[in-house]
Amino acid sequence: MIREVFIICFFLAFGQGWAQTETEVYLFDLEVTNGKPVLSNPKNISNNPGYDNQPSFWDDDSVLFASTREDQTDILRFNVNEGSTSSWLTYTTAGSEYSPLRIPGKNAISAIRLDVDGLQRLYEYDVETSESTPISDLKIGYHVWFDDQVIVATVLVDNRMDLVVLDLEEHAQNTVYQNVGRSLYNIPNSNLVSFISKKKNEWEILSLDPITGESKKITNTYDKEEDICWLDENTIITGSGKKLLTKDLGSDTDWETIIEFPQEEINNISRIAISPNQKRLAFVAEGSPSKIIQKQVDSFNKRDLDGFVSCFTDNVQVSRFPNEKMYQGNDKMKENYERFFENVKSSSVEVVNRIVLGNMVIDEEVTKVDGRDGHQVAIYQVENGLISSMTFIFPDGPLTDAESIVQEQLDAYNQRDIEAFANTYAQDVELYQFPYKLNIKGNSKLKEQYAVFFENTPDLHCEIKNRIVLGNKVIDEESVTINGAIYRAVAIYEVENGEIEKVTFLQN
Repeated sequence: MIREVFIICFFLAFGQGWAQTETEVYLFDLEVTNGKPVLSNPKNISNNPGYDNQPSFWDDDSVLFASTREDQTDILRFNVNEGSTSSWLTYTTAGSEYSPLRIPGKNAISAIRLDVDGLQRLYEYDVETSESTPISDLKIGYHVWFDDQVIVATVLVDNRMDLVVLDLEEHAQNTVYQNVGRSLYNIPNSNLVSFISKKKNEWEILSLDPITGESKKITNTYDKEEDICWLDENTIITGSGKKLLTKDLGSDTDWETIIEFPQEEINNISRIAISPNQKRLAFVAEGSPSKIIQKQVDSFNKRDLDGFVSCFTDNVQVSRFPNEKMYQGNDKMKENYERFFENVKSSSVEVVNRIVLGNMVIDEEVTKVDGRDGHQVAIYQVENGLISSMTFIFPDGPLTDAESIVQEQLDAYNQRDIEAFANTYAQDVELYQFPYKLNIKGNSKLKEQYAVFFENTPDLHCEIKNRIVLGNKVIDEESVTINGAIYRAVAIYEVENGEIEKVTFLQN
């Protein structure tokens, strides 16, 4: 946004368990081919602005999930065969419902109700009448039915969740494990429930016998991803970023990618569920990070403070490229924003170029402040649907023909001509991973490493998808073919005296 001011908001959270990130629920047909899960026939079954989350299957042909309407969250049932949402199952004006599950042996669901007064409890809802009765007075975060009388649940305790077994018939409760994640799942063909342990630095998937309270380690999570489901007793599925992955417990193989979604609208996959007949899979995905970026641009141009601040986390960090911290936190940003609008009669931002790379958005922006034109680039990082950091690049370097030398090095790269490639770089060149991890320093080191890379990569080719030129800086969106695989990245080149002095790489 405008260079003189950067704004932040409060991240509104509805209770400890659910922050209202804009999400959608997707449904796929599922088959197992040669022992591997295969997805087809994708559908966005929520297709609703706002929060849609926590899918579970009522049966093979209908999906339950939490969905926002009229400023509250209720439970929906989607009929797969009819291809439409068949009914709203709750409408509690005094609160919102989350995490719906079918109660075994009943025409009823259970769901977490978060009341407007802050009370958070587990309720039973009659599917026909929507009448509700409380199941437990505990502050439950997530739950799974072991049978029609026993619930395994996470209970909020201070700043963590503990695992509790509730016996409704005996009116008993027993804490069996401390510091767990939200994912609870009945392991197929067993009398066990899986849960995530967060006690160690590397998170673990454990099994629980709800009758004895005994727990055993199964395997580690993938990269601290806490949402899993079971295809069968030996196959776990998890999500990470734009990927679904699987792990076969019957082999020595590590987590393997099932599918990686190229679509911009599928990000940060979570909350996975599989139908009882194992023919359908549902998951939750965040929308494109560009949506929240465009919202803050539009709100800024309208001078809509509330709309603008709703786009940011409360601890957002603002920096000057590459890592010069300007300030952090909403108080300072709000103070600057208010001062800016007191002193500026008119201001606007126009996005003339946009690059989306995973959860990062790089915008080339033309600004106007009381008739003065400006030009800048903003690097936004998005977490949980909100902007967590902004790094601004301004045209402060010397005006040079930066683009020509960057193009020269690209041509040499594609020709795998190590001498011509190295000659475009300064002797003291530095290559960084954004924002400030130094990977290579010095032309000789660059030449040494890239010579080996060129020699071992006969199909090497880099295609520029987008280019931004800002003073002495060139920002390239690159699609690189390496040994048959295609990788996306953004490179920021800084040129001085006709040589590339510094490169900063941004990757997913």
